[in-house]
Amino acid sequence: MKTLRRLVLPVTLLACAGTLAAEVKPVLVIHGGAGVVRAEMTSEVERDVKAALTRAIEAGRSELEAGKPALDAVTKAIVVLEDDPNFNAARGAVFTHDGRNELDASIMDGAAQRAGAVAGVTTVRNPITLARAIMERSKHVMMVGSGAEAFAKTVGITLVDPAYFHTERRWQQLQKTLAEEKAGAALSDYETSRHFGTVGAVALDRTGKLAAGTSTGGMNNKRHGRVGDSPIIGAGTWADERCAVSATGWGEFYIRTAAAHSICTRHALLKEPIAKAAVEVINNQIPRLGGDGGAIALDRDGNIAMPFNTDGMFRAWLDRNGAVHVAIYADESAGTP
Repeated sequence: MKTLRRLVLPVTLLACAGTLAAEVKPVLVIHGGAGVVRAEMTSEVERDVKAALTRAIEAGRSELEAGKPALDAVTKAIVVLEDDPNFNAARGAVFTHDGRNELDASIMDGAAQRAGAVAGVTTVRNPITLARAIMERSKHVMMVGSGAEAFAKTVGITLVDPAYFHTERRWQQLQKTLAEEKAGAALSDYETSRHFGTVGAVALDRTGKLAAGTSTGGMNNKRHGRVGDSPIIGAGTWADERCAVSATGWGEFYIRTAAAHSICTRHALLKEPIAKAAVEVINNQIPRLGGDGGAIALDRDGNIAMPFNTDGMFRAWLDRNGAVHVAIYADESAGTP
């Protein structure tokens, strides 16, 4: 009998340790873009943006608290932001030079290293849902344009008339830029297109798994089928077993630095804390090349980083203590709760 007790005790301890290891406190971080120009903001816009960020964080939080996977929280939060015209994604997307709304999105499951992405669609109400369908219901990672929309029909993704995405605010932004170009303003294509923005989310669920997603309308006045970093896995979105990132900013520079993946690589291989890794890429590497923007990053221990080098970044987060925070400008938060 004494021998039996010696055998049973270690097994019981291992079972308890396994239970404790599975009890992870969920964390969720979202952003609504780093293209904030403080001088153009009004108290009404700030109020509406913060209300939308709160709705999005609560939508994702409800999934995590119900024990759902990080992917569900990311998807739910981004859908809320896509449906809100205050953000440059889906309903609030900017216009191309030709007066179209072309939408991009991507999503990644860190634990399984699965990813899905879509670019250049014009009729998909919530591009993040199509990106996820591509990941889960096809053999591919990325689909574009009419082909992606044809696939969307086969899997029951909601499609809308392109007029759904037309908002007067974004239309007037394009008209202003076109007028400046016609007047011969000495500005490059991108300098006349600084109304960039994106929405995104990263989440850590109760099982310790991470996910990330990003959705955007791209750059105001973009031309020639331009695609930025948001739908490119490793540039605008990345998630693995240690780290999840969603980026927002001048996409060409995020592509050239593989920004999202670079943050996670520095964290994993150089053993840098997530905050240091994110700052090095977003506030050092990208500006050295001439770009700007921000990102949200999350590690498997629930540590958060939200660096940006613009006037502000729309953001909200659910921390490890279950508290919700919402901020726009740098002086509202140190960036890491």
